[in-house]
Amino acid sequence: MQVVATGTLVFLIIGAAGVAVLVLALLGTELVSVGDAGFEGPVGLEAIAGFAGVLGFGGAIACELLDARTPGALAAAGGLGAAAALPAGWFASRLSRAARTMRTDATPTRNDLVGSLGVVVTPIPAAGYGEVRVTVGGHPVKLNAKAERAVGLGAQIFVVEALSETSVLVETY
Repeated sequence: MQVVATGTLVFLIIGAAGVAVLVLALLGTELVSVGDAGFEGPVGLEAIAGFAGVLGFGGAIACELLDARTPGALAAAGGLGAAAALPAGWFASRLSRAARTMRTDATPTRNDLVGSLGVVVTPIPAAGYGEVRVTVGGHPVKLNAKAERAVGLGAQIFVVEALSETSVLVETY
């Protein structure tokens, strides 16, 4: 039975800790909060975690390949691990920055409801509210609806005005 050298074990622990921190950082978990929440330093947590993970696993591989049992051989293994870790840390930094700054569509507002086409899902009485389903930004939305005259179930409607975030004034078409 082969026993793992102490240096290899230390590098494996460093690598496992780096990967664990990287996973938590990429999932958006706040591990440490220092000062202003919007503060971003020159090196992100993802880059540090990616660097530490590859340093640990690269160092462990180098330890085993070099059969590192002396301080000089352990230092060489650490150097090889660091050489592999620099591009990995840079890549983790670029990848996380790209994910954070990715453009997204604007959140639909009540103004986006006007002009939408839909269908009545709960009849609209002449003096009250019913419900309609319209498509906004490609997503079906169910809203309270009011009309100038009664509108039956299944009628095709057109949104004339957004009375609030959840209710609209409609007409049949």
